[in-house]
Amino acid sequence: MASSLLGTGTSRQPTDPASRKPHGGFSHVVGDRSTPLVTKTIPQAFAETVARRGPHVAAIFREAGRRFSWHELAREVDDVAAGLLALGLRKGDRVGIWSPNRPEWLITQFATARIGVVLVTINPAYRTTELEYVLNKVGCKALITAARFKSSDYLEMIRALAPELAAAEPGRLAAARLPALRTIVRMGQERSPGMLSFDDLARLAGPAQRNRLDLVTSTLDADDPINLQFTSGTTGAPKGATLTHANILNNADIVTRTIRLMETDRLCIPVPLYHCFGMVMGTLGCVTKGAAMVFPGEGFEPASALEAIASERCTGFYGVPTMFVAMIDSPDFKRHDLTSLRTGIMAGAPCPIEVMKRVVTDLHMPEVTIAYGMTETSPVSFQSDVDDPIGKRVATVGRIGPHVEVKIVDERGQTVPVGQSGELCTRGYSVMKGYWDEAEKTAEAIDADGWMHTGDLATIDRDGYCNIVGRVKDMVIRGGENVYPREIEEFLYRHPKVSEVQVFGVPDARYGEELCAWIVLHAGETATEEEIRAFCRGQIAHYKVPRYVRFRDTLPMTVTGKPQKFVMRDAMIAELGLKAAATA
Repeated sequence: MASSLLGTGTSRQPTDPASRKPHGGFSHVVGDRSTPLVTKTIPQAFAETVARRGPHVAAIFREAGRRFSWHELAREVDDVAAGLLALGLRKGDRVGIWSPNRPEWLITQFATARIGVVLVTINPAYRTTELEYVLNKVGCKALITAARFKSSDYLEMIRALAPELAAAEPGRLAAARLPALRTIVRMGQERSPGMLSFDDLARLAGPAQRNRLDLVTSTLDADDPINLQFTSGTTGAPKGATLTHANILNNADIVTRTIRLMETDRLCIPVPLYHCFGMVMGTLGCVTKGAAMVFPGEGFEPASALEAIASERCTGFYGVPTMFVAMIDSPDFKRHDLTSLRTGIMAGAPCPIEVMKRVVTDLHMPEVTIAYGMTETSPVSFQSDVDDPIGKRVATVGRIGPHVEVKIVDERGQTVPVGQSGELCTRGYSVMKGYWDEAEKTAEAIDADGWMHTGDLATIDRDGYCNIVGRVKDMVIRGGENVYPREIEEFLYRHPKVSEVQVFGVPDARYGEELCAWIVLHAGETATEEEIRAFCRGQIAHYKVPRYVRFRDTLPMTVTGKPQKFVMRDAMIAELGLKAAATA
């Protein structure tokens, strides 16, 4: 049954809502298990879709001016997969990719999976030190890289780490600072000393390697590691979440079934491919249904996203809330025909209800859903349904997904009653194998019973809807009172002038911590600190009213649109001269 469901483009909902409600009055929910999990590997799923959808559009890269049918994409994937074999790479070896959204990224994703090579996805925003750490941590034997992106000169950073490239034969690098790395492939046709071009890689294989492809694929197992994704590392060095074929293929299948994606759909993917949102929910999700992937550009720009939706008649769109806001507020918004849109996913941050209303009406996305998860869980654990009321889609992250189990626990590890907050723990097919070469940190995150401790504070209501309150480590303790910044942020979004807001704690000699709010106002609006505090008084408890309010043009975000509160906190500590209190 699993194999017949994958790629059929069915619009069937994956779960029975009644099965996702907590039982016995405690915050413990179990996803529906009536539809079996997929037991295929990624190349098996890809091959089935190619066989069924061969001449139809598979991918469109508008900025690069390239379009692929499924047959064309499969040929290029096999060329690169055979080239990787010719380099001597084998199942289980690690290959890094460092690039924005480009055709080579997509081809590499499925070429590495074809031969069981583990793809290490590297954040395009990384700099030299972070790149060196990641490549050495997992022992990458090859790196496929863009030449540059925005202000990042990737080749210059690579040469700084491996000056030996200047005299190296391509494929035979021996660099003191990168001891495992043998091959660097730069994207495009241009050549650089010591490196192969991507076109070289695609032409490298002979008949022997091409003839071995199917044999190598047949030896792969769905439980083999196939992807390493590094966490943001905001509390230390990044950790490599090790994900299997089964982890990410099943999550991609379930998430796209929930939004009713079908083979006739075209999904606009402006979110970065290095992250699960792009490469699991996006590209892999489209493979499970045979839907077309549309990439507006190398990175998100509201104008190019709107142009792509209108020109390619996209029916689905993925993004974080700030992307939706940027498109709706774009001066180009009204000149585009966006009526082809129907469905999609908004994730990564809370969505104000007014924004959601405009997404549903102005962007013509009545079936847009909210999703929640983390890299370590492949990523999605909770997702709203396409017919959930708007109120549920902005106040919660939906209900538990199929084959996943979640409980909310207190400080002692006891499951809390329905409606009470605690740490969200999850287990099931989606939980990673562990952090690469980090047994101790893996044991801290995944307990002996298989529960992944997410570090997120959450509640589950009597109908099974989950609300993320904040991060365990984000919780502010002010004068003995536990304060959840997420609650205050949601309240401040009600202010008609507030476009974006983040609330966090800063050290205080008297109360231990005080609250600070960073706010981005809607275009053309002005406000004062006192105006914001006055808006809060009498509406929320006095200890939840931010002592410090700052207005900013933008907020510091990760590439995937997640707020970097540690950056904001450090900036305020410096501004207010609170270093002594911070170390007290």
